[in-house]
Amino acid sequence: MTASQRLVHDAEGLNSGVAPRATADEYITPTARFFTRSHAPVPQVDPRTWRLEVGGLVERPLRLSLDDLAGFPRHEVTATLVCAGLRRAELAAVGGLHGELPWGAEAVSNGRWAGVALGEVLRSAGVTSAARFVEFLGLDQVERDGHCFAFGASIDLDKALSDEVILATELNGEPLPPAHGAPLRAIVPGFIGARSVKWLGQIGLSAAPTSNYFQTRAYRIQRTVEAGDPRSVAGGAAITGVPLNAVITEPRSGPVPAGTVLVRGWAMGSAGRAITSVQVSGSAGRDWVPARIVAGGGPWAWVFWEAELTLPPGGHTLVVRASDGSNAVQPSDLADAWNVKGYSNNAWHRVTLSVEQP
Repeated sequence: MTASQRLVHDAEGLNSGVAPRATADEYITPTARFFTRSHAPVPQVDPRTWRLEVGGLVERPLRLSLDDLAGFPRHEVTATLVCAGLRRAELAAVGGLHGELPWGAEAVSNGRWAGVALGEVLRSAGVTSAARFVEFLGLDQVERDGHCFAFGASIDLDKALSDEVILATELNGEPLPPAHGAPLRAIVPGFIGARSVKWLGQIGLSAAPTSNYFQTRAYRIQRTVEAGDPRSVAGGAAITGVPLNAVITEPRSGPVPAGTVLVRGWAMGSAGRAITSVQVSGSAGRDWVPARIVAGGGPWAWVFWEAELTLPPGGHTLVVRASDGSNAVQPSDLADAWNVKGYSNNAWHRVTLSVEQP
């Protein structure tokens, strides 16, 4: 991988990614190609003195070292992390996205995560009858509006107790790298990446969702712009799940020779649902060809698909859409996916392609 392949979106290099390739050797994204998303510099954490505090509405508050966590049964899950800002750059053509990182198709990666089930830790602490939500707080320090605080998020208790949610110490069979949350991070499959909090320091059970800035004022869908504050989404709805989505990874540019063109990409259902069909068009959506699933398995990870299109010379717009057996439908128009911060864009993905006579 060359430096030019990694798209970097900030001067500090905290937010970057490599556009996925839907090839067999990258179904599990190599760690070096994983996208990174941070709101503050990576904290310096000494794993020898680090402790995880588990408190709030529990019967037995815990203070756990890495050795303590190693005493729980090891748990592994293959899960695709999706940044809420995935494909945001496409929405800029519809309307302004004030001060947001221009993420393209690179803000997604699929990994093999290992650690301990969050539910095991919570049951060890004893969940009280009043608990409804689980809050994660990181050890990073973010500055907003003159205040410094940890990045935080919460999930509902039922999700927290499900088998797929883990506290991860490993990524792809190796110790978790610092940029991805070492020594410990939450992995919440099916939810936006912002809920998989990195550099975990505290877990708290509560009767209400977190009041952390990033859940109450940042990661929210709002479709109208406030006149006095065009970046505000405080009146919007908090984002939880990753929506049904499909993306073309190849070809992404031209020209390509006329004739049979192999089109590849990935798709992912919502709420852990399996992809039931993928359709591809070489005519901007006028005609569709069914794609075949070539890699995938498991509810919390993407699938890879491919299709062959016969394209004559000229300009073509490739389009992809997917289904997951639910009533979820991808918007055909980018305007229907637009929102103030450009989150959760799952409109039909389009690639403009130049096809030339061979």
